[in-house]
Amino acid sequence: MAGYDVIVVGLGGMGSAAIRHLAGRGQRVLGIEQFSPGHDRGSSHGLTRIIRLAYFEDPSYVPLLRRAYELWRQLERGLDEPLLHVTGGLDVGPADGVVFAGSLRSCREHGLPHEVLEAQDLTRRFPGWRPSPELTAVWQPDAGFLTPERCIARHLAEAQAAGASVMTDTRVLAVEPRAGGVRVRTDRGSFEAGQAILTAGPWMSDLAPALAPLLSPERQVLGWFGIADAAQFAPTAFPVFVLEAAEGTYYGFPEYGVPGFKIGKYHHRFERVHPDSMDRQVHAEDEAALRVATTRYFPNANGPMLSQATCLFTNTPDEHFIVDRSPEAPEILLVSPCSGHGFKFSSVIGEICADLVTRGRTAHDIGLFSLARFAGG
Repeated sequence: MAGYDVIVVGLGGMGSAAIRHLAGRGQRVLGIEQFSPGHDRGSSHGLTRIIRLAYFEDPSYVPLLRRAYELWRQLERGLDEPLLHVTGGLDVGPADGVVFAGSLRSCREHGLPHEVLEAQDLTRRFPGWRPSPELTAVWQPDAGFLTPERCIARHLAEAQAAGASVMTDTRVLAVEPRAGGVRVRTDRGSFEAGQAILTAGPWMSDLAPALAPLLSPERQVLGWFGIADAAQFAPTAFPVFVLEAAEGTYYGFPEYGVPGFKIGKYHHRFERVHPDSMDRQVHAEDEAALRVATTRYFPNANGPMLSQATCLFTNTPDEHFIVDRSPEAPEILLVSPCSGHGFKFSSVIGEICADLVTRGRTAHDIGLFSLARFAGG
């Protein structure tokens, strides 16, 4: 019955990688995106996204990250500018905190090169920092950032070169199992395939209602602040970071692409939203939530807010991913409610999607991402 082997719904970070890997394996694949690729309505934009090996969230992510690095390097071959920029990375917090202790654990379990820096050592090596005395850092030299809009464009270009079809500005209304496959209904007609992959980010609950009790789309704000000493915040001098502090947990980047020091706060103002009705304006309260950190920890990057952007986290209860078959329809693979830390994995998740669709299994360990962990809860 199928017009395609696979239909991928949502062509952000995960979906663009999935369609590229599927097309590369000779699958007849259609990708459908409701906006233009690289749009700013979801979770895969903002000029820079952190990639790091020292993964405080769980050491089991590290092997996936190693493969992700390999695949990003393969993807950028032939480009004039890399997709992955290495700056090194800092995971900063109290010695017994989630970020520092988890990062150190991942480094030790997986033999990652790293150093532990006390507060005064951190300031000496990276003068843009002014950490409080109780903070300690894990320095890991392989971390850096990806350029998400360019990553998506490259994945889609390679997918189309391998024969994939891409429909943009097309809204998916429903994904319905049928005998022998699935039907995807859109505002531009219906399409059939043997399988479907949903990588719709904050719209996942609309297309897979069974996930709604598990998913919490959350409004996030990013700010770019004026810098007093540009040399201190250049990519060669200022690593990407995650900072767990009394004021909250923050993440940030060196100056790149546009003027300013970029910073965000995890669970910015704890606003649960729907992506179609989310407030996309940035308000004084949003700036204040970020300026608390620039004032205290980065005083030489505490100038005017030069740019701002909103995006979305789609959080699961434990903030780990979901990559699993739909319990109601095994022809549908559910992927990518990534709780704000997923983009770096896009390259390898795309490979995993292709494995699961073409072989029914993957050699990658994705046990942490099973829906079964929520059974009974």
